[in-house]
Amino acid sequence: MSASSGDAITNFALEVRDLMRRLGPSEIFARHIDPLVAGEVHELRHYDGWETPSPANVVIYHASIGNSDVSTFLFERSERLVLMYHNISPPESFAPYEPTFAALLEAGRADLVRLRDRVDVAIAVSAYNATDLVALGYADVRVAPLIFDPETLHRAARDDDTRRHLEAHIHGPMALFVGQLLPHKRPELLIEAMHAVATYLIPETHLVLVGPRRIPRFASAVQRQIVELGLANAWITGAVTAGQLRAYYERADVFVTASDHEGFCVPLLEAMSFDVPVVARGTSAIPETLGDAGIMLDPDDGPLVMAEAWARVVTDRAVRDALAKEGRTRVAEFRPERSRERLLDQLAGVL
Repeated sequence: MSASSGDAITNFALEVRDLMRRLGPSEIFARHIDPLVAGEVHELRHYDGWETPSPANVVIYHASIGNSDVSTFLFERSERLVLMYHNISPPESFAPYEPTFAALLEAGRADLVRLRDRVDVAIAVSAYNATDLVALGYADVRVAPLIFDPETLHRAARDDDTRRHLEAHIHGPMALFVGQLLPHKRPELLIEAMHAVATYLIPETHLVLVGPRRIPRFASAVQRQIVELGLANAWITGAVTAGQLRAYYERADVFVTASDHEGFCVPLLEAMSFDVPVVARGTSAIPETLGDAGIMLDPDDGPLVMAEAWARVVTDRAVRDALAKEGRTRVAEFRPERSRERLLDQLAGVL
C-alpha cells in the first residue's frame, strides 16, 4: 500500500523488482509514496498506462496492511497474482492510539481471506508468516526470506555529524533499537529495562531508539515515559538516513528489542553485520531470524530479565565476542545471492 524510504518491505520490493528485470520489464506501484522514493515507485493509479492487462503478466502483491483501493485493484486485474506475505501487525496494539490504523490492519486480515482463491502463488518471508497463511486457509504456501544485503548499509556514506554527536555525548555503553516506534515493538519495555540498568547495574548506560515516529500519540507517550523516569541518557531519534543509521550501528555495544510481533526483523541482521550482539525476546519470527546468534529471552520475560542480559553483554567481553562471531555466521546464511535464488525457485511456476 505504501512505499517508504528505509522501510524493510519497500527495500525488499526494490530487490524483487531488480530481480524480475532479469526476466523482463518490472516496476513498483503503491497507493502512498514517500517523496524520498518517488523516483523508484509509481502511483497505483498510473498502472494502466504502464502495461496492457494480460493473463501472461504477473502482479506481485506485498501484503502488510489493508487498503480498499489496493484490494479493488487486485480483484479487477486479469494478471496472475503472487502474494508476498510480510505479516500484518496485531490491530489491538494500535487501537488505543490510532483506531483508523487498527481498522486498516483488520481490513488487511480480511483481504487475505478474500484473496485466497485469487492468488496463484503465496510466498511468506518466514516460516512464521507461512503458518499464519495456512491458518487462514491457504493450501500451498512457500517460504523465501527477505533479500538482505549488508553491504548496502555498510557502503552508505557515514554521517560525520552523527558520529561526532555520539562521540561528544555518549561516554558509556550504548544500547540500540532500530525500528518504527510502534506499539507492537514494545519500546516501553526497553525503557523500563534501561531504567533498571541505569539504576542498579551500569549508571552510565545509554539507550537510543532509532526509527520514525509513525503514530505521534504513541511516540509522545513513550517520550513522556522517558522524562518521567528521568532517563537523560535515553532518546528517540526519529527517522534517519542510511548514513546516520550506519553511524549508530558502528557505535552500538548491544542491540535490544522487546517486540511482540515481527514477520522477519531485518534490524537483527543489520546489527549482526556490524558485530553488534543482540538481546531479544523470542517472539513471532525473531527466533527464526536470529537463530543461535544472540541472547534469546522467553516471550514472558519482563524488563528486569532484559536488563540483566543487556548488562551481561556490555560488561562481559567474552560473551560479546562470542555473540559477534555467531552473528557473522548467521548473516552469511542469509547471503543475498542465496536468497535471490530461493525466491526465483519459488516463483518458477508462475513466471
